Amino acid sequence: MQKNKDDIVRALHDALSVMQLPVLVSYEDIKKRYRELSKLYHPDFNQEEDKMKALNEAYALLKHYVFHYRFSFSDEEIQKQYPESDYGRKFRF
Repeated sequence: MQKNKDDIVRALHDALSVMQLPVLVSYEDIKKRYRELSKLYHPDFNQEEDKMKALNEAYALLKHYVFHYRFSFSDEEIQKQYPESDYGRKFRF
């Protein structure tokens, strides 16, 4: 089943919400926040396994789209399309 663009955008915004991140974010920010929250929500320290599962899903989704976006376009194309994106190091979801 092909997801439409609105569903993908909504899923990405939900993932950012789960990870408590802004719309313009770098992969390093995503990775750092994942590590912080995974320590907080880890099942050995916290009884709420649903939060850890949601965090893992959000991280996987954001990571997939960051790498898909990064390798689908050249740095020049990214710079033209999103000048505020720090030339491909930050991503606007």
